[in-house]
Amino acid sequence: MDILTWTYIIVGLTFALYIGIAIWSRAGSTKEFYVAGGGVSPLANGMATAADWMSAASFISMAGLISFMGYDGSVYLMGWTGGYVLLALLLAPYLRKFGKFTVPDFVGDRYYSKTARLVAVVCAIFVSFTYVAGQMRGVGIVFSRFLEVQIETGVIIGMIIVLFYAVLGGMKGITYTQVAQYCVLIFAYMVPAIFISLMLTGNPIPQLGLGGTLADGTYLLDKLDGLLPELGFTAYTDGSKATIDVFFITAALMVGTAGLPHVIVRFFTVPKVKDARKSAGYALVFIAILYTAAPAVGAFGMYNMLQTTSNQEIAAMPQWVNNWEKTGLIGVDDKNGDGRIQYVKDPAVNELKIDKDIMVLANPEIAQLPNWVIALVAAGGLAAALSTAAGLLLVISTSIAHDLLKKSVMPGISEKQELISARIAATFAVVVAGYFGINPPGFVAEVVAFAFGLAAASFFPIIIMGIFSKRMNKQGAIWGMITGLVFTISYISYFKFINPAANLPENWFMEISPEGIGTVGMVLNFVVSFIVSRFTPAPPAHIQELIEDIRIPRGADEAVAH
Repeated sequence: MDILTWTYIIVGLTFALYIGIAIWSRAGSTKEFYVAGGGVSPLANGMATAADWMSAASFISMAGLISFMGYDGSVYLMGWTGGYVLLALLLAPYLRKFGKFTVPDFVGDRYYSKTARLVAVVCAIFVSFTYVAGQMRGVGIVFSRFLEVQIETGVIIGMIIVLFYAVLGGMKGITYTQVAQYCVLIFAYMVPAIFISLMLTGNPIPQLGLGGTLADGTYLLDKLDGLLPELGFTAYTDGSKATIDVFFITAALMVGTAGLPHVIVRFFTVPKVKDARKSAGYALVFIAILYTAAPAVGAFGMYNMLQTTSNQEIAAMPQWVNNWEKTGLIGVDDKNGDGRIQYVKDPAVNELKIDKDIMVLANPEIAQLPNWVIALVAAGGLAAALSTAAGLLLVISTSIAHDLLKKSVMPGISEKQELISARIAATFAVVVAGYFGINPPGFVAEVVAFAFGLAAASFFPIIIMGIFSKRMNKQGAIWGMITGLVFTISYISYFKFINPAANLPENWFMEISPEGIGTVGMVLNFVVSFIVSRFTPAPPAHIQELIEDIRIPRGADEAVAH
């Protein structure tokens, strides 16, 4: 069977599975809609968290960035995995013990302020919309190639699928759908990685194949280090970014991970605080399977791409180039008229335009793997994008329905009215997300990096200080969030949208790129929060007692007494 037929079969079966689960687990109450009733097992929650976390950026874009950036791409690996350690140790158990549905709910109650809650709602919506734009872009890319439709059409199809199971099932439907999506995406990622590792290095374990030798006895990484400088690129294992920028991007991704509202809310779905810790542990293991394989997938993709395109005759282009050319994500322009593809760093000479986001999806085709494997990767990419999109849309809908309407604007509404409001908000969010998916502000991983920067600059400081500082008050939290968010949005907007021509290291603040500026925003948030809270009244006594109760395990006083 051809790729299109296989894709319709495999993608159709997985979509039927997701919709079936959504119908089976549809939410009948606000608690089921917001936190799946609070009865999800740690193992299932760990898988759902991994799927929620491993978005289109992880599945589609990260290995693509590593393919082209080499060593510099490691910031995504270090930042996104390191952030989970912060999340597991510093946030998850305490927030679960606090027992609120959403991050704005925590902020509103901890900082005893409707204004703080509203600022947190705005932050959550900003972060979630930025993040979900990358997911819808990933959905469009997959559909455009494998179902041979326009990217815009692909985004609309993805919107309809997400809308169905997110609006119907809420967190309950999303959780069990994400368990299935994790199984699909990890199988889809590892099968081609294992095949290609065997073909290139003879080792079935991709993580070991990365350091293996090719058929001519040359180490894979040494081969790439030799090929890329000849084409004008930096050696694959050398970094070109300033050390300070690498540090700031990694830090922004780490603390952004710990501050992402759609990940944090997952720890409210388990029965006990202990289960929140277990969930984080399981999630880290499930995530590590893909993340440790990503550098190998990136290196395999770059090597195979160079072997099949660089200096090859245009008249005899490989089939994978012809297939992807139809999507507009790869293009060939014979500038010197010699009939061969010149792939070099110099844009005036380079004749091959290739979108970084296609590398993982094109990898099986480049390696000439069976058609069913190619279709499987398409299903995995969709699973990764849709699982995260659903989680983000739920954050947006709960922020609007629960935190804005129920807790601030219309406290008298019934549970049924709140549930209807959440579903209407989710529908609106899907439409806006679809627009950004069709008109994205950058590559999938770049867009997601901005979301992490916004989360780092807005949520992380006030959650950390809200848990560990009894002196932190509402004035400090409000001004800290506003300062961090406004600074980070302004910096990103200037270099990415207002004056993109100036987006060069020499123009950046201390050589810190827009992807890493969230760390500076976070520091500003901490500083402003600390100073303002010291010059304004301390929190009420009952808030300080509440913080003490969150931090200290129940029964600790009795244990000390005995």
